[in-house]
Amino acid sequence: MISKDTKIAPPEGKLGVLVPGMGAVASTFMAGVEAVRKGLAKPIGSLTQMGTIRLGKRTDNRTPMVKDFVPLANLDDLVFGGWDIFEDNMYEASCKAGVLERSLLDQIKPFMKSIKPLPAVFSKDYVKRLDGTNVKKGANKMELAEQLQEDIKHFQKANKLARTVMIWCGSTEIFLKTKKVHETLANFEKGLAKNDKDIAPSMIYAYAAIKMGIPYANGAPNLSGDIPALVSLAKECGAPICGKDFKTGQTLMKTILAPGLKSRLLGMNGWYSTNILGNRDGEVLDDPQSFKTKEESKLSVLEQILQPDIYPDLYSTNFHKVCINYYPPRGDNKEGWDNIDIFGWLGYPMQIKVNFLCRDSILAAPIVLDLVLFQDLAARCGMSGIQEWLSFFFKSPMCAPGLYPEHDLFIQQMKLKNTLRYLKGEDMITHLGVEYYD
Repeated sequence: MISKDTKIAPPEGKLGVLVPGMGAVASTFMAGVEAVRKGLAKPIGSLTQMGTIRLGKRTDNRTPMVKDFVPLANLDDLVFGGWDIFEDNMYEASCKAGVLERSLLDQIKPFMKSIKPLPAVFSKDYVKRLDGTNVKKGANKMELAEQLQEDIKHFQKANKLARTVMIWCGSTEIFLKTKKVHETLANFEKGLAKNDKDIAPSMIYAYAAIKMGIPYANGAPNLSGDIPALVSLAKECGAPICGKDFKTGQTLMKTILAPGLKSRLLGMNGWYSTNILGNRDGEVLDDPQSFKTKEESKLSVLEQILQPDIYPDLYSTNFHKVCINYYPPRGDNKEGWDNIDIFGWLGYPMQIKVNFLCRDSILAAPIVLDLVLFQDLAARCGMSGIQEWLSFFFKSPMCAPGLYPEHDLFIQQMKLKNTLRYLKGEDMITHLGVEYYD
């Protein structure tokens, strides 16, 4: 349990960033960090690099940058590594992803070529639309977890790292529900040894990291670190964990728009969402079992924000539909269409149409950076287990058992910034403001 004005260990030395899944998101993240380090670009979209935080009263005029307020690792101290089923180095992966212009990539080419993925833990049983040869072999899943831990130790030693963070940027796995094997650590470790089919590759990565006390963040909607066995292990080993599913395009818009509609007590009859995208993520989601995992993550947002049980006259009949369509010509440039049927005074109907032409990896990359730096901060503060204050970055945020997840983007931002204030011994911001009118 952290306390107000807790002691925060300084971010001394190198911070290793290990990424399972080194495709479009990971390569865009790594290229972006290097471009920022070289002064070639600005870290647009990153709360840790460009965000500010208000301290005290409005009249105090204290608004430092987040990175100056809390001791975050310096970008120059980040060292990258990871695993992928394809052998492409990060320059090759970036060129194939087609997210960044070649003119930028060529300026950081030696750096990007130096980052090469290790063989991955992978099975087509969990991601049916991908097939790569850069894959580990082992007698069972426990042996694969041990191979990952050896990779981590070698990476730490070779780069003389002070600390390490792992963040899942891999593909969406098939839909799984929590089973008996996930309930306790003993069950889970027996399941690893017996190759239990309900233990997916992302869980093996999560186990390997958490067992070593390494912070773990899950950027996909997979059942991964959010099973009871690994949540308890994270507390035991002092590892912060968070997830899941990076909040980027269409769901980001929902967590902005829905709280506004609810705040004005406007009713809703339906919200229809469809997407087209053509990157590796789109190819994976073309499989119904992987889409089911993503659908569950995307559908949960409105239910929690609108609270139809509390506002039955406004939201009890709301129909929420989500579709994702694989369309190769679009590449990483995802397009989301939303039709929102709302009603106002005396029940009169209205409509909102949203057409969001977004760049999926461009929106995800700063989230990866912020999670890496905040997870490292959490570890240096002695925080462990679920980090609900990082819900701001996720579609399907983890929270304590018995709680509902908070999806409202503005409440999430307030929680995140108040956590930072708390860590530094500053007063919480409530926006009550009565002191200005005494």
